[in-house]
Amino acid sequence: MPKTVVLDLGHTQYPILISDQIIADDIQPLIRHKRVMIVTNDVIAPLYLSHWQEKLLRAGLTCSTCILPDGERHKNSETLSKIYSQLLEESFSRNSTIIALGGGVIGDMSGFVAATYQRGIDLVQVPTSLLACVDSSVGGKTGINHPLGKNMIGAFYQPQAVLIEMKMLSTLPDNEYKAGLAEVIKYGCIIDRDFFCWLEANIEKLMQRDSDVLSYAIQRSCELKAQVVAEDEKETLGVRALLNLGHTFGHAIEAVQKYQGLKHGEAVAVGILIASDLSKALGMVSAEDVGRIKYLIEKVGLPMEIPKDVARAPFWQAMRRDKKNDQGQVKFILLKGLGNATLKTDVSVEDVETIVDIYFK
Repeated sequence: MPKTVVLDLGHTQYPILISDQIIADDIQPLIRHKRVMIVTNDVIAPLYLSHWQEKLLRAGLTCSTCILPDGERHKNSETLSKIYSQLLEESFSRNSTIIALGGGVIGDMSGFVAATYQRGIDLVQVPTSLLACVDSSVGGKTGINHPLGKNMIGAFYQPQAVLIEMKMLSTLPDNEYKAGLAEVIKYGCIIDRDFFCWLEANIEKLMQRDSDVLSYAIQRSCELKAQVVAEDEKETLGVRALLNLGHTFGHAIEAVQKYQGLKHGEAVAVGILIASDLSKALGMVSAEDVGRIKYLIEKVGLPMEIPKDVARAPFWQAMRRDKKNDQGQVKFILLKGLGNATLKTDVSVEDVETIVDIYFK
């Protein structure tokens, strides 16, 4: 039986199913409309498209497919238009469902299309990367990138369900898997010290992709994400912003590299390190806690410095444009201890520059 995490927002709720294999009987009650379009990419399609087409057909659904190019650099309005065009050409109505079969890029773009096509059609997330399983598929953030910033154009739009089939993670390249672990570590840093300790104790098995350990890491991450989103769905209270630990710095790296350098999770790992050191410099967190974070990120094999092709001036420009900023104030998610994050806007430019400069090698 699949493990189930329920994200309950009051006005709506949906299940996150985590299983070795999700069967047609599990799918059928979760999809309200018989007509579906699977949106995927040219890396995932050869691996899992037919597998999911068969599931949907067994559930009595009619299925079309839209196959997009792979990569963050394609998360833009041009690619988005291809999905809209196919929906229109094939006369999809409002009584349809989009199934996002892929990682964070596919999930974000499919979600934005679902939010806006005929003012809203159903969405089911089927994440194929670890990062998407534990983060981007859960919580309803959708969108695309702009040359001047990441995820600047989008909408909050919740799916009908999130279906996590763990066997699809077996084909993830090591760097993709490690990038996902950065977001898993983030949850321990910001909200659950016990989970961070569990990660320390189980990191070897997690690196070996032990199925029981990985299943729990995904489940706990989804539980924590669901808890935060339920409290602050649209990031208006400052609670959901805590999920952005490391993201202001990470997004700046990605933007300067034009989304062709570090993967999102890799850039976030560097951002977590910068945020941790900044927290320590401000006297908010102990050197011991920061050392534990650095050790875990290093143990996973994630990047620990800003790439050499990222220059200082464009990095600072990108950081100031980040969507999490407000009226010229850069918002920083910092740590008061393991499992205890806070939002600050009164950090001096000099303090930030001093720490960030350490990461420009």
